[in-house]
Amino acid sequence: MSGSTRPAVKSRPVYLNLVAIRLPFPGFVSFLHRFSGAVMFAIGIPVLLWTVEESLASAARFAEMKAVLGHPLAKLVALGLVWAYLHHLLAGIRHLALDLHVGTELKAARQSSTVVFVLALALTAILGIRLW
Repeated sequence: MSGSTRPAVKSRPVYLNLVAIRLPFPGFVSFLHRFSGAVMFAIGIPVLLWTVEESLASAARFAEMKAVLGHPLAKLVALGLVWAYLHHLLAGIRHLALDLHVGTELKAARQSSTVVFVLALALTAILGIRLW
């Protein structure tokens, strides 16, 4: 059998070690955009709905919810949800700009991802100071 008539050997799937892969910073910000959306959907919406429902039940329940939300752990969860919201909002605006072909060059994409990351952290810190 000649070499030209041999069937092509299919390559085996490559194992991707996702922990070892080093994402560029825009990819990391994009991952955080997805993560923040999942956090808001899985944690933020249920917590928000539960809080509103309990606080509107009666004046006594409102006072209890106010005490619960005054706990440092609740404030920490609220701060995490504030970061998730702000990061998701800013990264979403960035992705909309990229969809309009604005800032798709490598340097501009890196700069916009840095701006999104830093601005989300700065706004979270400002609101965190106000929260505490």
